[in-house]
Amino acid sequence: MSLADDRLAPDVRGLVDLISAVFPDLGNTVTDAAEARRILAAAPEPPWQPLQVGSVEDRTIPGPEGAPEIPVRVYLPDPADAPGPRPTLVFFHGGGWVLCDLDSHDGTARQLCRHAGAAVVSVDYRLAPEHPFPAAVDDAYAAVRWVAAHLAELGGDPGPLAVAGDSAGGNLAAVVAQIARDRGGPAIGLQVLVYPSTDMTYDGQSRTRNASGYFLTSAHMAWFGRQYLGGGGDPAHPHISPLRGDLTGLPPAHVVTAGCDPLCDEGRAYAAKLREAGVPVTEGHFPGMFHGFLGFPELLEDARTALAGVVTALNDLDHPLGNRKNFRGTGGVAG
Repeated sequence: MSLADDRLAPDVRGLVDLISAVFPDLGNTVTDAAEARRILAAAPEPPWQPLQVGSVEDRTIPGPEGAPEIPVRVYLPDPADAPGPRPTLVFFHGGGWVLCDLDSHDGTARQLCRHAGAAVVSVDYRLAPEHPFPAAVDDAYAAVRWVAAHLAELGGDPGPLAVAGDSAGGNLAAVVAQIARDRGGPAIGLQVLVYPSTDMTYDGQSRTRNASGYFLTSAHMAWFGRQYLGGGGDPAHPHISPLRGDLTGLPPAHVVTAGCDPLCDEGRAYAAKLREAGVPVTEGHFPGMFHGFLGFPELLEDARTALAGVVTALNDLDHPLGNRKNFRGTGGVAG
């Protein structure tokens, strides 16, 4: 990509090139999921220390009927920062339904717990290709049901919870919101969708304009899709492509998109379709950012701004303690 074509914000190109260099060459020289995971596991750890929260606990919860238990990581805020009941957020990590885990998104979960004063339950759902669709969806919905039944144990407000995720995790959050509506619960008060995959058949301009050179590539997405669909998944199914579903009666949404992301247009299309269906929507759009930028608040002002927008949406949840406090991250959010 020539510098004249580079639409990234100033000083971001070096970061994008760095993370691209350590990411597996999916769909080209790397086609095996286990190998891709080994490459990711060998990547250097970030140089900053984890953000401190009140407590972090790894545990397992019941999975769907006939399926294994689901590992989760529960983050609770410091009681001094968030006294009394708090918002509860179920978080689904990204990674194309194939990669990543609780550790890869530990930093994001800590940011949300610390700055929103929220109980965050991060879900280690089953991954493809070993467990293709609908395993991840089934685990995600089972996790939301469990969290809703254990709000008191988590110290959560006795109201609707929030679901959130980035990329494939944003897809799962959107799908779970539709399933919860269709199956009569549990009550979800907010869906936070961070550069979500919303339609596996989508052919918006961002798919070609951002096909390479901005970390997530079209080759990556095609490979992820093959792993997730397995031999029989229908890419147009609304539990794979929620943009194709009925969006009426869904909870309010906050949608974050990045201008240099192949998924940009479908994320914005989902926000627009939600509005058309009468769903309240707020958006954070960052034209000079790339897919994955939210994971770097220690380095990027836009990431801090995007996190602040998510926190504001959480604080505006329809909870007895709504509008509890403001985002406290300013510059050094990694303390």
